[in-house]
Amino acid sequence: MDFQTLGHDISRLRQQQGVSQQKMADHLGISRATINALENGRSGDIGIRKIMKILDYLGKELAIRDKSPFPTLEELRDER
Repeated sequence: MDFQTLGHDISRLRQQQGVSQQKMADHLGISRATINALENGRSGDIGIRKIMKILDYLGKELAIRDKSPFPTLEELRDER
């Protein structure tokens, strides 16, 4: 998973739960601008602690798994 995909997944989860960026920002003590940048793949400087806080708020957790030996759809598209 790349950073942009993570941001899109966080956005989707947040919206599914009916939570605004502002409400999540207020609850977590993170700026709405930071959340917006993360969701739109524009912020590569957000720390892992903030990402874990956001995921926890959304009822998710970060997990490590083996990388697939097969290319992702995004990797195949990028080869063109």
